Amino acid sequence: MLEKLKKEVCQANKDLQKFGLVILTWGNVSGISDDRKYIVIKPSGVEYDTLLPNDMVVVDLSNSKKIEGKLNPSSDTQTHIELYRNFKNIKGIVHTHSNWATSFAQAELPIKCYGTTHADYFYGDIPCTRKLINREIENNYEQNTGKVIVETFVKNNYDYNNIPAVLVSNHGPFVWGSSPQNAVHNAYVLENIAELAYKTKTLNLKILTIDKNLLDKHYLRKHGKNAYYGQSAKRK
Repeated sequence: MLEKLKKEVCQANKDLQKFGLVILTWGNVSGISDDRKYIVIKPSGVEYDTLLPNDMVVVDLSNSKKIEGKLNPSSDTQTHIELYRNFKNIKGIVHTHSNWATSFAQAELPIKCYGTTHADYFYGDIPCTRKLINREIENNYEQNTGKVIVETFVKNNYDYNNIPAVLVSNHGPFVWGSSPQNAVHNAYVLENIAELAYKTKTLNLKILTIDKNLLDKHYLRKHGKNAYYGQSAKRK
C-alpha cells in the first residue's frame, strides 16, 4: 500500500544526506497519506545509503500501530504522529540533528530573523520549546516531544503554516511542509539561516531583528495572497 508515498519518503530521507543535514542515521522523514489515515516513515537506525522504498514503515495515525513493514519505525514516530494530528495542513515532517540548527536548540535559543534570506521562508523567528520536565521524559517521551512543540505554537499564537519549523530544547529541529520533499527543502533552508543568524550575531552583538515592513514584503511576495515571486506557469 501507499507505494508512491513510500518512494517519495525514501527519496526524501536520502536527500537529507545529499544536502548535508545528517550523518550516520541522525534523522528521519515521514509523509502522510492523502486521506490522513496513515503515515509512512523511515525505519529506525537504518543507514540512508541502503534504504529502499519497501523498507519504509506504514503506521496508522489513529492508533499509532504499525500496519505494514518488516522493520521497526523511527523512534521519533510518536512525535511525527502528534504533529500530524494537530497541524492539519502539513504533509511531510523532517527531524535532523543538523549542526547549526541543533546548536541553537542546545543553547535553548530561538533563531532570530535578522534578514531577508530568513524572511523569504519563515514569517518571523524560529521558536525554541521549553524544556521537558522529568515526568514528560520518563513517560511517553516522544509523544510529549510532539506535545511541547504544539504547546509552543498554541501558547504563543504562532502559525505553523507560516513558521514551518521549531527547535526542541536540548534536542534539535523538527521541520514540516506541503510534502516530504518540501519539508526537506525547509530543513535545508533552516540550517542555512541558523548559520547566518549565528554569524550575524557574532559580527554585531547589537543587531536588531528585521524591520516588520521588510519582513512582510519578503515573506508575502513569496507566500502571500498576492504573491508574485517566481513563474505563474511552467516554462516550456
